[in-house]
Amino acid sequence: MFIFVLQTVWLYIKDLAGKDLDFMIILKFLIYFSPRLVTLVLPLTVLLSSIMTFGNFAENYEFAAMKSSGISLQRAMRGLTVFIIILAGVSFLFANYVIPAAEFESLNLRRNIAKMKPAMALSKGQYNSIGDLYTIKIADKSGDNDQFLDDVIIYEKDSDPNRVGNFTVIKAKKGELISAGADNVLSLKLMDGNYYNEIEQKNYRERNRMPFVKSYFETYTINIDLAELSNVDMDEKSIDNAYTMLSFNELNDTLVDLSSQYSKYLEQTGRTQVRRNELRELDTSFYSRMKIDTLKVADTDVLKNFTPENSRQILDFAKTSATSAISYIKSRKADNGQRVKSLSKYEIALHEKFTLAIGCIVLFFVGAPLGAIIRKGGLGLPIVIGVVLFLTYHFIGIFAKNSAEDGSIPAWLASWLSTLILFPLGTYLTYRATTDQGLFDIDSILDPIKKLFRKIAGVKTKK
Repeated sequence: MFIFVLQTVWLYIKDLAGKDLDFMIILKFLIYFSPRLVTLVLPLTVLLSSIMTFGNFAENYEFAAMKSSGISLQRAMRGLTVFIIILAGVSFLFANYVIPAAEFESLNLRRNIAKMKPAMALSKGQYNSIGDLYTIKIADKSGDNDQFLDDVIIYEKDSDPNRVGNFTVIKAKKGELISAGADNVLSLKLMDGNYYNEIEQKNYRERNRMPFVKSYFETYTINIDLAELSNVDMDEKSIDNAYTMLSFNELNDTLVDLSSQYSKYLEQTGRTQVRRNELRELDTSFYSRMKIDTLKVADTDVLKNFTPENSRQILDFAKTSATSAISYIKSRKADNGQRVKSLSKYEIALHEKFTLAIGCIVLFFVGAPLGAIIRKGGLGLPIVIGVVLFLTYHFIGIFAKNSAEDGSIPAWLASWLSTLILFPLGTYLTYRATTDQGLFDIDSILDPIKKLFRKIAGVKTKK
């Protein structure tokens, strides 16, 4: 757990460093992020401890003493099996109630920390909100304090509360962040850029003309008041809709709604596509416009029925229609991919409430008999074998979940795939251990080969 906590610190060091946070805020940050690590730590702990414990028993011939007293391996594992089942039940309750509550607290705390110094919250290639008026995207940052910016795009909201939307766009090739330390004003100096602003006209006729103001500047400075952002309430909680924050019942209800919305979306998309590609009966005016002789028998080559000029128009229209249809399909495909990804994340989160519990049981029945078979305890070989098995279990789960997000495999299968793969291994190892057999029965493989060679040698001797 300590190793994974250190990894979390390094992972989120940019959110913590240089923001003058007191010790209690950092401690809260680590406490809120620790429960999510249990999904990694607990299965690994069960696997390693079972291998080490039963490996020590076998290495010190304690299993031999048990068996000589009439105690089988199943009976020796009975108490731990009951304990693991209880642990699995507790882990389900932990995943269903504690982890969502911790995720709720951690995401809101991260948001509040990011608001304290927005200059450090500018990520490359992403849209970043600073205050309530500005949304900034930058291509790159440089300098000792990352104060120099490249390819800056700023969307500024209208100060009029009745006018909702981003009506001002500022683009600049270069930018520089200037802060006066204790000053509550953050200055953003932009160089070599353009300023666009949509003008709202009171006259509706003028509004249809969509007037706007465009200007070029060599230097433009924006002063952002950070007075309100400096008084950030670390206990504010405004994010409450992430799938990691929901319990089993809440996820189940949300999935029902999302599935219903997705079905309606598919139905509406299908209807729209059919309507866009619907063939209509041509009216008589079409023939007059195209200058075609209706009494003449039409040629099988459609374009030969028209003049070269009209043929060109028809081909241009067909090309435009095809391009429009392809563009629409691509946009629908991208939109559908995002919906499938969102739906898969909710479904995976629902199944993960159970996979943690079942995974602990399966890994116990992998580790305990494996330790009894290899007859090695301590921190040597058991650690190596345990880590290899866990990494296999973990990475199979990661690859499966990534495949589920793009719709390659069902979400329920992605959640259970690693457990389903290790379940036969646990059954096989338990059988081998309870019947006092090794990890692999080499003789069962070599004996048929030896018999075959003996038969061949006997036939040659007779000849």
